[in-house]
Amino acid sequence: MSGNKQPNYLVLGAAGFQGGAVARLLAEGGHTVRGFAREPEAGQPPVELPGVTVLFGDLGQPADVRKAFEGVTHASVVLPLVYDTKTVVEYARNIAAAALEAGVEQVVYNANTRIPEGLTEHAAFETRRAAEQVLRESGIPLVVLRPPVYLDNLFSPWTGPALVNDGVLAYPLPAEARVAWLGHRDLAAATVAALGRPDLIGQTVDLGGEAVTGTELAAAFAKVLGREVGYLPLKPADFEAGLAQALGADTAAGVAGVYHHAATDGGAGLLDGDQALVERTLGIRITPLADWIAAQPWEHWATAAA
Repeated sequence: MSGNKQPNYLVLGAAGFQGGAVARLLAEGGHTVRGFAREPEAGQPPVELPGVTVLFGDLGQPADVRKAFEGVTHASVVLPLVYDTKTVVEYARNIAAAALEAGVEQVVYNANTRIPEGLTEHAAFETRRAAEQVLRESGIPLVVLRPPVYLDNLFSPWTGPALVNDGVLAYPLPAEARVAWLGHRDLAAATVAALGRPDLIGQTVDLGGEAVTGTELAAAFAKVLGREVGYLPLKPADFEAGLAQALGADTAAGVAGVYHHAATDGGAGLLDGDQALVERTLGIRITPLADWIAAQPWEHWATAAA
């Protein structure tokens, strides 16, 4: 994978769900893995990544980023939920400079989302587009992954209890929209596979699993859970308002931009995908939707009255 050099992996964003999944999978494979994350705030649980050396720092501080990249041959990059273009571009420039200085052989950038061909008004897309442009123009050996929507979003305090206890699958996507849902573990598998594929340098891969409508997704849950499940398309504005209470208005607006766009005629099809093409390109097998549903501990959300 690295010629005669023993590969050393860096995972930026290792404390998050996406970066954490990548770090764990690499560690499980016996690789040398360094994680990079912000220092946990007071009251937050410590970062637990068995087999991963975690370095704390700030992507906005060049010295911190350079230290993270020391001795690294391959890097997985996922940016935090920050949607200010100036800040995100600064992060990308620091990452690119550190990767070049370290002589990194390959960087895989997870853009967090699919990105529309044309410019939009949504920071969810435009900050990630700007970061990708900085990374590409820097000359680092780059592979870009653009995921759709994560299945793990459905196993959450916002969605899980209503799904299990009330048979309501509520999500801010139109019921008729086809979405190539993907799990964090499959994202990690795609990232690790891309890190070992120098032939993919310069390419962009639109990730995605089994593409289904909201109604079909609810039916898949009903079959596995053995109960009636109906799909409820939430209004993106209502979703954003609820998210703002937990994450703050700016972050909520950034996250919700994907769903605002998907609800428009111009956003139709953005989150669809070709699972077979992804599997052929990366040489991986994406977990079937029914298997992903069956593997989740849904009893976590079950109430005594259920």
